[in-house]
Amino acid sequence: MNPKVLVTLEYHKMRQRLAEYASTSLGKARAEALAPSPDFEEVKRLLAATDEAFKVDRLKGGAPFGGIRDVRMPLNRARIGSTLGASELLDIANTIGGGRKLKRFLLALHENEPIPLLTEAAEPVSENRVVEEKIKSCIDDVADIVDSASSELARVRHELRTNESRARDKLEQMIRTPSIQKMLQDSLITIRGDRYVIPVKQEYRGHFGGMVHDQSASGATLFIEPEAVVTLNNKLRELKFAEEREIEKILIMLSGYVAEATDELSVSVEALGELDFIFARASLARVLKATLPIMNDRGFLKLKKGRHPLLSPEAVVPLDVELGNQFSTIIVTGPNTGGKTVSLKTIGLLSLMAMSGLFIPAEEGSQLCVFDAIYADIGDEQSIEQNLSTFSSHLTNIISILKGMTPKSLVLLDELGAGTDPSEGSALAIAMLEYIHRIGCRVVATTHYSELKAYAFERKGVINASMEFNVQTLSPTYRLLVGVPGRSNAFAIAERLGLPRPILEMARGHVDEDDKRVETMIASLETNRAAAEAERLNAERLRVEAEGLRAQLEDEREKFREQRDKLLLKAEQDARSAVANARHEADEVIRELRRMALEERGAVKEHKLIEAKRRLDTAAPELRDKRDAARTAKKGAASIEVGDEVRVVSLGQKGHVVDLSGASEATVQLGIMKMKVNKSDLELIKSAPEVKQVQQPTASVKRSRDDNVRTELDLRGSNLEEAIIETDRFLDESFLNGFGQVYVIHGKGTGVLRAGLQDYFRRHKHIKSYRLGNYGEGGAGVTVVELK
Repeated sequence: MNPKVLVTLEYHKMRQRLAEYASTSLGKARAEALAPSPDFEEVKRLLAATDEAFKVDRLKGGAPFGGIRDVRMPLNRARIGSTLGASELLDIANTIGGGRKLKRFLLALHENEPIPLLTEAAEPVSENRVVEEKIKSCIDDVADIVDSASSELARVRHELRTNESRARDKLEQMIRTPSIQKMLQDSLITIRGDRYVIPVKQEYRGHFGGMVHDQSASGATLFIEPEAVVTLNNKLRELKFAEEREIEKILIMLSGYVAEATDELSVSVEALGELDFIFARASLARVLKATLPIMNDRGFLKLKKGRHPLLSPEAVVPLDVELGNQFSTIIVTGPNTGGKTVSLKTIGLLSLMAMSGLFIPAEEGSQLCVFDAIYADIGDEQSIEQNLSTFSSHLTNIISILKGMTPKSLVLLDELGAGTDPSEGSALAIAMLEYIHRIGCRVVATTHYSELKAYAFERKGVINASMEFNVQTLSPTYRLLVGVPGRSNAFAIAERLGLPRPILEMARGHVDEDDKRVETMIASLETNRAAAEAERLNAERLRVEAEGLRAQLEDEREKFREQRDKLLLKAEQDARSAVANARHEADEVIRELRRMALEERGAVKEHKLIEAKRRLDTAAPELRDKRDAARTAKKGAASIEVGDEVRVVSLGQKGHVVDLSGASEATVQLGIMKMKVNKSDLELIKSAPEVKQVQQPTASVKRSRDDNVRTELDLRGSNLEEAIIETDRFLDESFLNGFGQVYVIHGKGTGVLRAGLQDYFRRHKHIKSYRLGNYGEGGAGVTVVELK
């Protein structure tokens, strides 16, 4: 990209703004070297990386770059064998640690929110704990070598502190002596040239031996090293030299560790700089409220509410423009200070930003193209004082553009043809635009010449545009109107400013009729456009209101659904609670009835049954399904016969009718107990089979149901042989009486009787199936037998 174009479009200012959001000097260096790319795939990759960083910035508030430094220079010095300082080594260790933290942060985030480009960029980041821990074990957080760096250093420093303490103690004794205190300027110990001294008044110099190391500015105070501490100070000096030598050895050792890993660490530092650069682009996008543009390589651009990033958001007027689809050239006309130049720069700068991997300050859905080059001839001269030298300068620049452009270039021309005779300037402008248009470049040009309006109207692929101007306020609105040529508005402005009417009428008389018709047509277009724009804005307002009402309705509907669901849930919970209570009470009643049946040998007294029925009625939920009640009443009213299999609805238990004691009641065998139940509480499950007839050669014998035959057999206390004999008789009688299901009570005990009986049931010809009793039927102490 031509460097002059970058300056013209103020691209360097975007570099400076981007650098402000870099966390490290590595990222700042990359931001300052930012450049647009003409490679379509590369641009897409840059924008995708920025988008991932923007996602991280939105979810996590940015990435951790703490501790990371630009250590490329120390690494290069270590590579050639130089000894690094403690602060340089500490920077390297902190950079390794900071890089590891950043890398793990991105990898952890990638598991939930895929960020493949960022994790790929973080892959080369080194996690060399060996070098980091070696350095950290020898150097503390303020870049001082710690005593534990080596045993020799620890020994030397121990001696050093011991001798320092001795020297200070000796001097403390001296300055506390009354005879000496009067000779001292201050009762304190100080250091001059790494040696402990005391401040002595000038007149007492002869009373002290030792050496004078310094004196005050006035000469009234001498800093003397007394003879008593000379030996100790000499020892301290030797220990200081020994300390320095040992520290030098430690730094050489640590520099050697770094030298072995310089290649790995250099690659890591470059990767960290790239990551910081990517996140700086995301931070800039957040500040500018920018969006991800849709890129193409077809020469098409469509800006929706595009804003110049260097202008104040409150002052800038959004730009809507489309180029490269139905038309490839836009000619913008209109008065000075109307915003034409800003529009050109906005189109050019946003294109450069997108080609550099930056988001653009525009609405979502904006599209931009990856051009092979962007050319611009935009000057600051906007007055009638333009002269030949200015025209020559512009023409020279345009000639270089014509030589370098290709069909995939974007050309921005400001005040084309200005600075010379209007007729010649307009002719040159039309010729140059036609040449560029035939090449196939995308062109946006501004001009004052009315001849170019006609050219744009007649030439296919070229369209007029203008900057809106408010005649009432005599000020531009800075809005670009594509499809409407601009007017000079000179007469309207002159009239508003008070130019006498005769002069205005005379001026209008000098205007050609064709020009008048064109101006009238343009005025009509502007009026119609303004009306259409007002209608559009009104429709947009109504649409927004409708969407608001729809959202409000959806919210209310959702609240209604939530309230309904809560009520239904509460009703269901209440119903479940009522059913659970009723079931619990019914189970209690059944257990009580079984206990009474066992105690009273199967005959339950009437008053106890009445009491149990009352408890069941009390426990049952008040609200019952009307359909179930109707179905139960219908089945209960059906003809119930002895031997029929029925369900007692109030108890939820199955049994067999063993007696019909009246018109409305029946005695039902429920497991091992009998109870009287109202027929309306019975539901017929299966009718008893017809009375069986046995044909004999000489006579027929007819067996009817025997009311004394029971549907259960209690064998508890019997041995297996007796039980089988009794069971065989019981099954034959039950079969002849047409019972479908009977109960054999054998108890739990050791299980021998149960196992023997079930082995017998397996071979019996009248048995269809058998099973152990369920809860409420006696459990493992009863076998329920179903007859054929």
